[in-house]
Amino acid sequence: MTTNGEAVVEADPKLPVIRIMRDFAATPAQLFRAHTDPALFARWIGPDALTTRIDHWDARTGGSWRYASGAYWFHGCFHDVRPGRIVQTFTYEGNPDAVALETLWFEDRGHGRARLRTQSLVDSFESRDAWLRSDMKTGINQGYAKLERMIIDGTV
Repeated sequence: MTTNGEAVVEADPKLPVIRIMRDFAATPAQLFRAHTDPALFARWIGPDALTTRIDHWDARTGGSWRYASGAYWFHGCFHDVRPGRIVQTFTYEGNPDAVALETLWFEDRGHGRARLRTQSLVDSFESRDAWLRSDMKTGINQGYAKLERMIIDGTV
């Protein structure tokens, strides 16, 4: 892990998978809540320059979600929602054929620290590489920095 608060973003060389890891001064329950409470999620997700609006959000196993970040719309289904883990689909509506299967893990690291790990399985190496070229890392790091500030100020 990095010590400067940036996420580690890695592409699997053998699978069309992107893995992301970041540690937070938080509990796994706080990270889980930040990903399942729509009001909290909308405040931290994405790059600083874009505002997120929730269209609908049903964070339970079998539920679905849809939100806009700026002019960009995304949607998906929650396949498994439980403390410590979320499995969901993720679709950018500008490319509806490219559906990713995402798993998020919220791990207790002890001493008031938690690690967020995500894995996104996309449909092809071309899609994976396009995601990586999209400067997604900037949005991830800016969003996680907002989340960390919300944890520190007691919002989460």
